[in-house]
Amino acid sequence: MMPANRYPIPARTHRVEEVIRRSRFIATVSYAPTVADARAFIQTIRQEFPDATHNVWAYLVGPPGSAAQMGYSDDGEPHGAAGRPAFTVLQHSGIGDIVAVITRYFGGVKLGKGGLARAYRDGVKQALATLPLAEHRVMATMEVVIPYAFITPLQRLLPDYEAKILSEEYGADAAYRLQLPLEHSATFADAVIGLTHGAALIAREKD
Repeated sequence: MMPANRYPIPARTHRVEEVIRRSRFIATVSYAPTVADARAFIQTIRQEFPDATHNVWAYLVGPPGSAAQMGYSDDGEPHGAAGRPAFTVLQHSGIGDIVAVITRYFGGVKLGKGGLARAYRDGVKQALATLPLAEHRVMATMEVVIPYAFITPLQRLLPDYEAKILSEEYGADAAYRLQLPLEHSATFADAVIGLTHGAALIAREKD
């Protein structure tokens, strides 16, 4: 099971298009690590399709399934027939930090409330089905000071914890500034203490 501080996110902006009973539906999804990013993306799509009948949107900021930072809009479609179905797909997608805008050009044939809900829901589903994914990881930055005798053993330890050296200084001791996934930080600190027989000084920088 993937840790809570690691989860799939959109790797880039992705778009699919479908025509349903002469109405054109364009679903565009993208990465949105903040509410401000989500709202900026929505505005970008509105500007791209200023003549569209509707630009329905939904976003979920945070881990998959989270509802702490979310929003959606029917943008003039019947209440509950557009934004909510789109958001429900995002909420159950297993993807975090995501925004979707479904642009509709009305084709002259009414779909009904149920038909609209299916169209908006399926538009997001189709976009997610082919969406390239990346991984969100919460990182920690640590300061580690060790005697010179432990430099090589420490460097050998780093790959096991996916840690990388950001900077290094050599004075009375060797001082390293390291970055590694948050979920490894506690066990890494324990490993360094054990490796150096308690001679290491370790401090984690505040977020």
